[in-house]
Amino acid sequence: MIKRYGDSPRAGQIYRRRPGVYAVLLDKGALLATHQADPLPEYQLPGGGIDRGEHPIAALHREVMEETGLTVAVGQPALINEFHDPMSGFHQVDIFFHCTITAGQINPKWRDPEGIVTQRRFFARDDLELGRIRFKPDSLPTAAWGGEGLLYDPLERLIR
Repeated sequence: MIKRYGDSPRAGQIYRRRPGVYAVLLDKGALLATHQADPLPEYQLPGGGIDRGEHPIAALHREVMEETGLTVAVGQPALINEFHDPMSGFHQVDIFFHCTITAGQINPKWRDPEGIVTQRRFFARDDLELGRIRFKPDSLPTAAWGGEGLLYDPLERLIR
């Protein structure tokens, strides 16, 4: 028998998987991040869930436009990250892609149509590595600035 990685599935638990895509956007060496207040205040990269039947790249273009007002070219994958909430069975698998801005600029007056994103900012590598901001996933600095090839950030529990 092969040794299991992580917790065993619980009998009777309904598990829901949610795929997501996120943009690793570096401009002049700084990483673009979006701030959301709920469920916990933190910075994330522009992106989000893939709607049922939607192509992942189309979802990434849509999410980046909704959250930042920017148009991007999507490059190679940088990171696969997953997290879960064992209490609810929620399990998210995200793919982070290197992207470049092809049109638009950050405008402080831009409003996310869903009202989730409250701020858009570029951050230096030190901001993340020295803990000046709260962000997820943990391997983000390596994926953005130091990763050669595709990284995998193992399953982490959802923080409450």
